[in-house]
Amino acid sequence: MDLFSSLPDEILCHILSFLTTKEAAFASVVSKRWRKQFALVPNLDIDDSVFLYPEEGKREREEILQSFMDFVDNVLALQGDSPIKKFSLKCKTGVNPRRVDGWICSVLQRGVLDMDLFIDFDQEYFMPRKMFISETLVELKLKCSLGVNWWARLGTVLPMLKTLILDSAWVRCDKIEKFLPAFPVLEELSMSFHEWPDWDETVSSASLRKLTICATGCKDFSNPKSISFDIPSLVYFDYSDMVAGDYPKGNLTNVVEARISLLLDEDQFKRARAPNNDEDDVLLRLRNGWKLMSGIRNVQKLYISLDTLEVLSLCSKSIPVFNNLKLLRVKTAKSEGWQGMPVLLRNCPHLETLVFEGLRHLVTERCGDACDCVSREDKGRSLASCPVKKLQIKGFRGTIRELEMIKHFLESFRCLEKVEIYAEEKGRTDLEVPGVLELIVQMLRLYNEFYSCDVQFLVRSSLDKKWTAQ
Repeated sequence: MDLFSSLPDEILCHILSFLTTKEAAFASVVSKRWRKQFALVPNLDIDDSVFLYPEEGKREREEILQSFMDFVDNVLALQGDSPIKKFSLKCKTGVNPRRVDGWICSVLQRGVLDMDLFIDFDQEYFMPRKMFISETLVELKLKCSLGVNWWARLGTVLPMLKTLILDSAWVRCDKIEKFLPAFPVLEELSMSFHEWPDWDETVSSASLRKLTICATGCKDFSNPKSISFDIPSLVYFDYSDMVAGDYPKGNLTNVVEARISLLLDEDQFKRARAPNNDEDDVLLRLRNGWKLMSGIRNVQKLYISLDTLEVLSLCSKSIPVFNNLKLLRVKTAKSEGWQGMPVLLRNCPHLETLVFEGLRHLVTERCGDACDCVSREDKGRSLASCPVKKLQIKGFRGTIRELEMIKHFLESFRCLEKVEIYAEEKGRTDLEVPGVLELIVQMLRLYNEFYSCDVQFLVRSSLDKKWTAQ
């Protein structure tokens, strides 16, 4: 008797649950006992790429596609009515949509709790109605390359659903204020789509605790009209979108961690940087971005893009004070300016950790005093008033400009205790030029000796991928 044969049925079933469905099916051929346990496996993971290897023309062969669909039919038939916890399905063009409908309805009938679907068909796919009247689904993930129009006329009600992840090129859900009530206990919602419809929107929920919205904008980069957020229980907020014309309501007072990326188009960037732009009608609407930031004023961790700094520079007089903020992380870009940085830092009276993802930014006449790019009498004033103790710099490329910026930070941040500088890992940098790395290490050691804080330069090892100080 082999070791596996001596194990209890529960243990065998648990082992099979860690295998892919195809591997578990092969294992069930070994003996009748394994076949019996396979019929009770609570998790099914079906991926057509496992069967349709990326060989040229194989997906177009009807007999290969048919064998895959027959395999799934046989697996579900073998399991009968046994309970199922998770059903994961990944399939692309060539698989018959009606067969997919049958698989989905089969596991729904068996009381599936967690469903993860990636369906990549050439045409719009309409999911079966039973999907949206399930009384057992707790977690639902949908990914589609084109779109899903599945609740437009269905009156969706999923009373047990707590997690809903949508990743689609576009999603039709009518007004979101009508969509959310269909999920009375929803705690996590993630939506990825192109743009909001052309109307005022309200995102309102009493149960949501985690919300991610990524609206990348359509081809002509139209800004949403207005978006209100009324989510008093929310603790995590990840929002990326073209800046709206208004944010009338921002009930987000319990948010602990926020990631904000507000975007402007090229014309709006030019307008924002132009002198005497106070009477610009377009910018007057976009200055309402301060209302969104005011809604998350109690946040403890804040991650923002440099685009967001450009938006904040438009409404710098209205930026709220972030009294609870302990960690601020800013992602930089060489095409965008730091005009909004000074007022943001001055409005973080209890900030402890500041993280820059790169030190590149666009130098303009309105460049803020947080950098040393433009000579000015108040250079560094916003840094001097900021109580940050720890500074992290990601993506260091070894340029003289970066070293000058680091020196500026060391001279200006009065409470600074530790500086961690992480070398860039992607693409070619000055650190690869012979002798530059040694020179950088020597320069940073001088900084460490001259200034009162601890300065560390870290490089990731190519062997164990760990960061080590130089």
